[in-house]
Amino acid sequence: MPAPGSLAALIRLLSGVRVLRAEDLPRGPTVFFANHSSHLDFVVIWAALPPSQRAITRPVAGRDYWEKTRLRRWLAERVFNAVLIERQKVTVASNPLEAMVGALNGGSSLIVFPEGTRSLDGTVHEFKGGLHHLARARPEIPLMPTYLENLNRVLPKGEIIAVPLISSVKMGPPVRLADGETKADFLVRARQALLALTTH
Repeated sequence: MPAPGSLAALIRLLSGVRVLRAEDLPRGPTVFFANHSSHLDFVVIWAALPPSQRAITRPVAGRDYWEKTRLRRWLAERVFNAVLIERQKVTVASNPLEAMVGALNGGSSLIVFPEGTRSLDGTVHEFKGGLHHLARARPEIPLMPTYLENLNRVLPKGEIIAVPLISSVKMGPPVRLADGETKADFLVRARQALLALTTH
C-alpha cells in the first residue's frame, strides 16, 4: 500500500482535484460537510486537504457498507481511519453522535455528508439532523461547507470503475450554530452555504 502522501497524490491525479491551501482552512478540529454523489467523495476530500489537516481528518461512513468485505474494512480502518457509524439499527449504545463527538474530542477533524445518502443526479438534497447535533455538541468547532463538483461522473452510483475526469473541491466560509437558532433554520442555512459554492 502506498504511503498516505503518495496515495493522496494518486487520487488527485485520478480525479483532477488540487490541494487546498492550508491558510484557507481552520487549524485544529474541523467538520467538513459535503454533498454526496459517489463512493469517492470522502476519499477525494481527504486527498485535497493539505498534509497537516489530512493527518487528523477522519471520514464518517456507514458501517453496513464499509464492513461488508475484508478489503473495505481494511481500507476504512487501516488507510482512512474512518469513524464507522450504524445506519440501519441505531440504538442508544450505537448512537452515531457519540462516535463523532468522541473523535472531535480526541483532536480529529471529520468529513460528513448531511444528506445521509448519495444523490443519483447531483442534486443536493435536504440535510438530515446529524450536522445540527454536532453543532450543538461542539459549537466552537467550525463547520466547513465543502462542494464536490463532477464526482458523480467520475464514479457514478452503481459503478465500480472510476473514469478520470476533472473534478474540484470548493470550500466556503465556516458555519456555526447561532444563539437561539432552530434546528430547521440551521439546516437550511448550512445547505444554502453549500449550494452557494455551486455558483462560484
